Amino acid sequence: MSSLQEEAPITPTKRKENGVDLWLKTTVTQSLKHAVSAVPASSLSGGTASPRTPSTAVPSEPTTPTFTGSQTLISNSADIVDRTRLLNDETLLKILSFLPDSQRKSNRLVCKRWLNVQGRLFRYLRILDWEFLESGRLTSSFPDLTHVDLINGCVVTPVGSSICLNHRFISVHLDSGVSAFSPSWRLCEENLLPAEIVDRGLRVLANGCPNLCRLAVLGASEVGLISVAEECPTLQELELHRCNDNVLLGIAACSNLQILKLVGNVYGLYGSIVSDVGLTILAQGCKRLLKLDLTGCEGSFDGIKAIGHCCQMLEELTLCDHRMDDGWLAALPFCENLKTLRLLSCKRIDSVPGPDEYLGRCSALETLHLERCLLRDKIGVRALFKVCETVREIVVQDCWGLDDEGFSLASTCRRVKLLYLEGCSLVTTEALESVLLTWNEVEHLKIESCRKINDSEISPELSNLFCDLKELRWRPDSKSILAAGLMGTGIGEKGQKFFRKS
Repeated sequence: MSSLQEEAPITPTKRKENGVDLWLKTTVTQSLKHAVSAVPASSLSGGTASPRTPSTAVPSEPTTPTFTGSQTLISNSADIVDRTRLLNDETLLKILSFLPDSQRKSNRLVCKRWLNVQGRLFRYLRILDWEFLESGRLTSSFPDLTHVDLINGCVVTPVGSSICLNHRFISVHLDSGVSAFSPSWRLCEENLLPAEIVDRGLRVLANGCPNLCRLAVLGASEVGLISVAEECPTLQELELHRCNDNVLLGIAACSNLQILKLVGNVYGLYGSIVSDVGLTILAQGCKRLLKLDLTGCEGSFDGIKAIGHCCQMLEELTLCDHRMDDGWLAALPFCENLKTLRLLSCKRIDSVPGPDEYLGRCSALETLHLERCLLRDKIGVRALFKVCETVREIVVQDCWGLDDEGFSLASTCRRVKLLYLEGCSLVTTEALESVLLTWNEVEHLKIESCRKINDSEISPELSNLFCDLKELRWRPDSKSILAAGLMGTGIGEKGQKFFRKS
């Protein structure tokens, strides 16, 4: 009755087996049979376990798998076991800390965990790319940093710059369009990051690295420094470039600060003013200072006096290219615990120091270091030696204008035990002898590159003094033969034969 025709059932065509199918049928099937035979029947069916019956099947002999060139010993990456996961981060960090520094880069490429743990070993970094800091990648990769230098990162490098200016403070890439320099040139002024961007980076750094101990930054404001002071209570050393009186309000919030370096005005790079107002703010806020370095800073008697009154623990004071007003030397005796005074690259000392009765002296001072200073002003040099007359060590290196008359003023320092002269080309042998014979406690003498001091002019009195020295380094010029002649004589080695083990 029906007009529909019955359809014939469709039988699947049998596909010809290839090499892969044969391998799956033999090797994989046998492996599955061995795996299933080791599992109880109850675990496969999900039912209760039935009592075991002795099996009459003969166990098949284990087959040794064969591997071809296209197969590997590890069939699946899931079989790899990372045994370092059994260790916590602290243990793994301690193990990695024993590895040499040459393996740190390769260790960070092992996995993401090793990358994070390895970053905790870094304590000091110098940042060149500000975006790396502001994006948060710095603090996430290196959370345990204690020393960070941001100075070079605060300078924007011009695109296609081919000129590099190296300074003792900073390395700057200049625009190739610079063809001439004016008397008031400032190469870094236009290439510095704005203070708002620097403050934003300081907040990121303070939030991510609360254990920060040392920081160097350029062009920050008091807002950024206050955030660092709040989040990093362990900050002990700060180096601040291009600072002014307002910025010192933020430094005053760092109550635990012990070492401070302020760079105000650097000729040719940038300019800023630090006056007595800023020094007073600094002194009232940072009363635990041990070392203070003022570079290119202005000031006068009042600023140095405030530092001496408030910072009673100050032991070392460095003035580099100072712009102090006349009369500042009279304030040094207020620093009662000052042990080291350094004057570096100063064009003058103090032209009008005032009467001698107002100068006083630094009773605790032990070391006076003069380097690359202009010492032609005899009034300033005389006042300096009078204030430092209790000093034990005098170091003079590469100072211009120091002649016999100026060096003879050092005879007022009667307690000197060490004298080091280097690059003083105007001092003669006669002036050196006259000063040394007035010092009864001198034990160490070092003379280098002083061309007017000659071996032939050494008197018998000076020779006898050499015999009593504990240390003698005599190289006034390249033609001096005294240093070679003293080899093996024992002169200049007094005291070294004592306390030797027999």
